Amino acid sequence: MIRTAWSAVARGGATPARPHTMPAAASVSFLRRWNSTATGSDLARLQKLRNIGISAHIDSGKTTLTERILFYTGRIKDIHEVRGKDNVGAKMDSMDLEREKGITIQSAATYTQWGDHAVNIIDTPGHVDFTIEVERALRVLDGAILVLCSVSGVQSQTMTVDRQMKRYSVPRIAFINKMDRVGANPFRVIDQIRTKLRLPAAAMQVPIGAEDSFIGVVDLVHGKALYNEGVKGETVREGPIPAELESLVATKKQELLEALADVDEEIADLYLAEEVPTAEQMVKAIRRATLARKFVPVFMGSAYKNTGVQPMLDGMASYLPSPTDVDNHALDAKNKEAKVLLDSNSDKPFVGLAFKLEEGRFGQLTYVRVYQGTLSKGMNLFNVRTGKRVKVPRVVRMHSNEMEDVDSVGAGEICALFGVECSSGDTFSDGTEKLTMTSMFVPEPVISLAIHPKGKDTANFSKALNRFQKEDPTFRVHVDAESKETIISGMGELHLEIYVERMRREYNVDCTTGKPRVAFRETIQQKATFNYTHKKQSGGSGQFGRVIGFIEPTAASVEAELAEAAADGEQPLSEAELASKLQQNVFSNEVVGGSIPSNFIPACEKGFHEATLKGPLTGHPITGTRMVLQDGLAHSVDSNELAFRTATLYAFRDAMARANAVVLEPIMSVSVTAPAEFQGSVVSGINKRKGTITDSEVQEDDVVIQALVPLNNMFGYSSDLRSITQGKGEFAMEYLRHEPVLGSTQQELIKAYQEARKAEAAAKN
Repeated sequence: MIRTAWSAVARGGATPARPHTMPAAASVSFLRRWNSTATGSDLARLQKLRNIGISAHIDSGKTTLTERILFYTGRIKDIHEVRGKDNVGAKMDSMDLEREKGITIQSAATYTQWGDHAVNIIDTPGHVDFTIEVERALRVLDGAILVLCSVSGVQSQTMTVDRQMKRYSVPRIAFINKMDRVGANPFRVIDQIRTKLRLPAAAMQVPIGAEDSFIGVVDLVHGKALYNEGVKGETVREGPIPAELESLVATKKQELLEALADVDEEIADLYLAEEVPTAEQMVKAIRRATLARKFVPVFMGSAYKNTGVQPMLDGMASYLPSPTDVDNHALDAKNKEAKVLLDSNSDKPFVGLAFKLEEGRFGQLTYVRVYQGTLSKGMNLFNVRTGKRVKVPRVVRMHSNEMEDVDSVGAGEICALFGVECSSGDTFSDGTEKLTMTSMFVPEPVISLAIHPKGKDTANFSKALNRFQKEDPTFRVHVDAESKETIISGMGELHLEIYVERMRREYNVDCTTGKPRVAFRETIQQKATFNYTHKKQSGGSGQFGRVIGFIEPTAASVEAELAEAAADGEQPLSEAELASKLQQNVFSNEVVGGSIPSNFIPACEKGFHEATLKGPLTGHPITGTRMVLQDGLAHSVDSNELAFRTATLYAFRDAMARANAVVLEPIMSVSVTAPAEFQGSVVSGINKRKGTITDSEVQEDDVVIQALVPLNNMFGYSSDLRSITQGKGEFAMEYLRHEPVLGSTQQELIKAYQEARKAEAAAKN
């Protein structure tokens, strides 16, 4: 049978002639249509171009791997470690904060050459707080390298990155790093890729040795051992497969062939015909399946120990797509936003996407992916969003924080512009066509902090906040209408901490942060009547106004309205519409007989709404209250608008004291996703925050827990969740409604408000 024949090949029985090195991707012919009308040298350039991103969970070794790639491709002259003793730091971690903390905060771009292939590389952060950097990098890249730790395997951010790659249909190869670590098990990691990420994957290599004795890999496709030699692993030596590994190599090669037979027709036909595929046929099949996102080739090595990086680079060149292999669509604004397939041709009209902004020493630096046409220094660009024309004063290629001036870049390239004012996600064209690229996904912030500068407010404080908002779509700033505090929002506590520290270092603005005031509200729970007379006499005409009526919760009238609407067969309100209606303050005029002249009724309504601005319990706004004005009395001389406005205001306050007033707090709908093994810890954590579990569902290896939790108890939950789930849990929350606080909490809030008022009064005296 074919299994026996393939096993024989894997053991070296009837082995076809193997080339000395992995064939370049350009030497492989495919029965497919190129997504480009480019010809000649431009087509040759495009087929040899790779735009790749390096993504993974935090601390999987992405930046260390990028450092080796730059060294082996001759882009840098020496290797520096992320936390190296020489205090230089890795090339792609150019920010001081990155080198101090040993993490990547901003994505960094560079370009290099591997053999005859030009490679644009973007190294992205691994921390979930900086996920927008991964999001916008994958939006413009053609392929990616997914880095995994040989010990930890698939982790929480690995899953997030996988979702992002799937969102933008990015083909990827995988690299299992840290093979020198104790407990390294690459084949367990491959099983996790198959089960947790649901990706058809197979090993392209077998490790030679493990942990401290890891010295190289066996190439399953070409049947040879590869060893890194030299002081920094710069030399790759080929050799025969070690005898003790022949059985394992045979098993893993058969697994690779069977995996390919499941996703590639040509290999499946060979399987059915009981024929043995050659190395060249396998390379072609792996490339076809990878480009179609049906297969993930898995390489392995140790970037820190300088082992296995060059074979992975060969795989990158052979299996990841060029710009001509990828369908990139734009929307035609002139034709009802119909999809238009872009042509990777430098002679076509220019279309490019600004995907990242930075504030540099020489002004705004705008990263651009050129999808079609040529971008040249001095040319005029048309911003499709604003309709404005801008001139390009300078075009550069980025190498981390360094830049090299170029006159022009062709289709498929990634570059940066200076002096072009725009926003992240803007599409540029040459004005001949009005095409716009689809926008990238921007997640909503999940945490907020109050921030204010120490001492006097400075222009630099506002300047810094404006700059950070422009650079990072997930960083939001607003001023709370009630507390008048400046509130910053972001993806996590580390995210906001980094920006606070950057303000101190880059703008010399020291800031203090604290938990923002939660948007508490006050309301009433029962009906209360009022009969209030406002009378003031101070010589001459005075003030007189009497108002009679009652106040009640808005819910009472809303229930009556809903019942009436249902009887008339009207469409019921949605949950959001109902919640909004229940929070409204309503003034109803039921005065008959002219006891209060009609020209004073608007003043009464104004007095009611003025009274709801500040509640008597905690000073927060009052919601969900209905005031019904039934009767009153006016004086022919002393009554005026001010008198009736004041009468209504004090009448409301008097009645509210007898209407069982309570304090409301915002309740958040929280969804927590974590491995099922941590379900007990997650539920316990929610209960400690006075949350109510509404639903839980086990999905494969994960559990999804739905809960209602007061917003006031959610601060710090991001860090707590990561702690109790070993960094594998994530959560999302959104506002649902306001509900009464616990009695003990209400007393604490009332006491704090009264003490604040006393302190304020004492300060005035």
